[in-house]
Amino acid sequence: MGSLPVPTTDAGRAGLSALLDQPERALIALDFDGTLAPIVPDPERARPHPAAVPALARVAGRVAAVAVVTGRPAEVAVRLGGFAGHPELAGLVVLGAYGAERWDAATGELSTPPPHRGVIAARAELPGLVAESGAFVEDKGNALAVHTRRAPDPEGAFAALREPLAALAARHGLAVEPGRLVIELRPPGSDKGAALKALVRETDARAVLYGGDDLGDLAAFAAVAELRERGVAGLRVCSGSAEVAELAAATDVTVEGPEGIAGLLAALADRFG
Repeated sequence: MGSLPVPTTDAGRAGLSALLDQPERALIALDFDGTLAPIVPDPERARPHPAAVPALARVAGRVAAVAVVTGRPAEVAVRLGGFAGHPELAGLVVLGAYGAERWDAATGELSTPPPHRGVIAARAELPGLVAESGAFVEDKGNALAVHTRRAPDPEGAFAALREPLAALAARHGLAVEPGRLVIELRPPGSDKGAALKALVRETDARAVLYGGDDLGDLAAFAAVAELRERGVAGLRVCSGSAEVAELAAATDVTVEGPEGIAGLLAALADRFG
């Protein structure tokens, strides 16, 4: 039986106790890249840690709901994660594009918003803007992510692109979401915190665990803190990375990346019985 990490905060310890006491009233929600799946230079080659999906499947049958909340398009996360056709994950919900898209494993139905005019306009300008930096553009359909991880100078390219990308986003009414050597331009109005709170209302969960690894997850961690004030116990889990050290201050427990997340899920499944 795997051991559970000990939260460093009183609220986190209370959240873990609530998860263990009443798993049938709990929601477990996780980011995809950097949390379930290791970060890789080519986003299309991302796959969950080998132990992650089996561990998620083990807890899925014991809790009120499991969800993946990601900046990726929902369909892409489902494909890369191998979530479709997995009987133990029949209740899984994948919220993509920071909650603007939704895929339900129970029905296989996918809902997506119409194309955003600002994204269409920015898509035409981005190649010329980033060409000299060595960055590449990941087209997410209704969002655009500029990755510098494969550039000759990843950190330098990231720093150099922040201002021109912010100006481009402002011209076209888009939000800017910086992350681990990536800057994303997306329609405003969706964030992981709002998505998480909506899931809690939908499932009537009395305890929630959220795990993430990047700046885009801060809104979800803040949502957990807000939910605690409303009587919903919560545990905020940082999928640890030296690239985003500030996340540890906004969470209750830190594990070692996707392998640690898989271990945490497996330990929960062991305790649930």
